[in-house]
Amino acid sequence: MAELWFYHLERSELTRALPPLLEKCLQRGWRALVRGGSPERIEELDDVLWTFRDDSFVPHAREGDPARQPVWLTTGGGNPNDAQALFLVDGAEPGDISAFERACLIFDGRDEAALESARSRWKQAKAEGIAASYWRESAGGKWEKQA
Repeated sequence: MAELWFYHLERSELTRALPPLLEKCLQRGWRALVRGGSPERIEELDDVLWTFRDDSFVPHAREGDPARQPVWLTTGGGNPNDAQALFLVDGAEPGDISAFERACLIFDGRDEAALESARSRWKQAKAEGIAASYWRESAGGKWEKQA
């Protein structure tokens, strides 16, 4: 059964927080699927992953053959690139996460609706017996496990 990790953004924007998390997945030898809440967000993330740092980029795509991509960006369901990690952003529905080793729900704690949705999903995960972890952004921009 997949683990479900909650990432609570407090200082950073998604576009700054997501690329390093994807890099960690790739360093681990995992593929990642990023499921966004809108085509516009997927397009924005596509651009960001090419340019977020001068000396690096995250190999990815949102069009073409997902099986060839270590990181696939989509608004759709399933697991078309056989990823081990699922990243859910902007309220994207998780669907069945059993095909993944880890699902990561990234939410903006400054957005009351996103915060309430994350709380509801946390309660649901606990009720279903899903192993869940809660990570909060520190003042220094690092992730600290809270629960």
